[in-house]
Amino acid sequence: MTHDQLRDTVLRALGSVVPELRPAEIDTGAILRDQLDIDSMDFINFVIELDKSLGVAIPEADYGELSSVDACVAYLERMMAGRVRPG
Repeated sequence: MTHDQLRDTVLRALGSVVPELRPAEIDTGAILRDQLDIDSMDFINFVIELDKSLGVAIPEADYGELSSVDACVAYLERMMAGRVRPG
């Protein structure tokens, strides 16, 4: 999955939690919780949506690495690069 595809997936996952989200207005470097005014449950639902979309289990200990869209994409790139691919 490319960087842009991962960014789009992160934005879609955010959109599932924040329906009024306008992806073009997101500052991809800004802290998500501040920018979108999401609470802990919204954040957990965002993580669950990422897991469903990408099949990547994100441990709770790593939630701090998902602070912004850019940070999420970088984290997911590292996670997916470490996957063992069959065959």
